[in-house]
Amino acid sequence: MRLLVVGNNREFQEFKEKFGGAHELTHHSNHYNIIENVESFDAIFDFLISEEPETFGFYEDFEGLNLFVNAPKITLAELAFFNDTNAINLFGFNGLPTFLNREVLEVSLLKEDTTDLLKSLCDSLGTDFQLVDDRVGMVTPRIIFMVINEAFYTVQEGTASKEDIDQGMKLGTNYPFGPFEWAEKIGIDNIYELLEALYEDTKEERYKICPALKKSYLKLNQQ
Repeated sequence: MRLLVVGNNREFQEFKEKFGGAHELTHHSNHYNIIENVESFDAIFDFLISEEPETFGFYEDFEGLNLFVNAPKITLAELAFFNDTNAINLFGFNGLPTFLNREVLEVSLLKEDTTDLLKSLCDSLGTDFQLVDDRVGMVTPRIIFMVINEAFYTVQEGTASKEDIDQGMKLGTNYPFGPFEWAEKIGIDNIYELLEALYEDTKEERYKICPALKKSYLKLNQQ
């Protein structure tokens, strides 16, 4: 397949690790200068739409375009509310750091009648997939980010150190990383912003951001 990836270098590298061996990849770090050849690609994976939803207009007029957008922080329904999505086939994928290059691709869709098309595309991509509801946080990030948030509460309360929590979680749950190791790989920005979006969407206390996590986020963005 001919695939266009719109995202930063880290996102492209993780995408390349998962799909690069069997497909022809083109990378753009932004949305400018891609319009001329958009129709030549079998599918587009856009990591940037959730941060720059106003750029969705780049794709609106391309009939039959297969567009996957990085969807944990924004729903497809929200994109469709503010944009014309009638001409394209719109899907969501979990493209957060460490979540893409896995055996199963976590995906959502806007229209039920594109389910068979999604299956065909994933077959052509050579990846298993798990269809999830079109909701902020999808499924896996909701669970892992909530665990990370709780780990920050535990450290804040003085119950255990970050190192002890990481070791305990790996031994007790067989997770590949402890919460703080995972937070470093995913990025505090992504964790804070997704939890903020989840709390705004659900108003559930379990997604309320720990002050210690907020402090880490603010400190990071002051640098």
